[in-house]
Amino acid sequence: MMDYLWVALGLALLFFGGEFLVKGSVALALKLKVSTLVIGVTIVSFATSAPELLVSLNAALSNHSDIALGNVIGSNTANIGLILGLTAAIFRLSVSKDSYRFNWPAMAFLSLLLFLFSFDGGIGRWEGFSLFAFLLFFNAFIIIRSRREGGAESVAVSIDDSETVKILSPAKATIIILVGAVFLFIGADRLVLGAVNIASAMGISERVIGVSIVSIGTSIPELAASLVAAMRNQRELSIGNIIGSNIFNIGAVLGITALISPITQVDAKLLTVDMYTMLAFTFGLFIFMRMRPLNEIVHWQGLLVLFSYLVYIYLLFF
Repeated sequence: MMDYLWVALGLALLFFGGEFLVKGSVALALKLKVSTLVIGVTIVSFATSAPELLVSLNAALSNHSDIALGNVIGSNTANIGLILGLTAAIFRLSVSKDSYRFNWPAMAFLSLLLFLFSFDGGIGRWEGFSLFAFLLFFNAFIIIRSRREGGAESVAVSIDDSETVKILSPAKATIIILVGAVFLFIGADRLVLGAVNIASAMGISERVIGVSIVSIGTSIPELAASLVAAMRNQRELSIGNIIGSNIFNIGAVLGITALISPITQVDAKLLTVDMYTMLAFTFGLFIFMRMRPLNEIVHWQGLLVLFSYLVYIYLLFF
């Protein structure tokens, strides 16, 4: 019974954490003169990826490599299949030029790099360093580019309650982001604790737990942040958060985890079935971003992506 209570508490904390995170991020975007897309790809993505980092690092240090790597592969698949699919099924999502010109290519590059690095059955320290170094370079690039192009103007036009967030000082906005991140972190931790205990009692393998229950649990912050952003008419922030989280999951979560504790001896199916599924969703997203109607992901596309993800999860267990 306690495990089910942890799941319920985790979901509640994740919702409120997503609300605080979006509000603080939009306010900070105005003050820093960068676009909400950049904030979504950087600050929001880092905060919502914190649970993945904690889970993967703890798993690697505890010699549970299947959970460490499966958490990232499964989270990236869930971010597109479950979170983007569900959000787009409810709201029409806007796709900016930066999303398909810069952010998606960075996500695809890191995904392919992970695929190549994992050929030998794991991720070593130098490979982790390479992933993390690319992440730092990419974030520096998009922040500098946004500031040069006057990102603050594009933010002000798209915010329904811009007058409300304008009055927040950078310090207050940062505090709101931190409170939201703490809520997300605790909520995800409680949710994963309950879900893993329930799954373990049912005799499910670590690989399946990692790519399904754990990854979905640690991706709930992204779901909360994306849905709240979409409800607040920050549709660009939703996609930025999803793509940015996938970039952070590989570059930061796997990069930092492998630097501290190399990931070795993982289940072969992680490097075939689950890796190929992640790549399929990654490149499938680009097709949807560029097909008509241009610069939008509409309801039927979201439903198709969500259905495909649910089929994948079903096949994991049956």
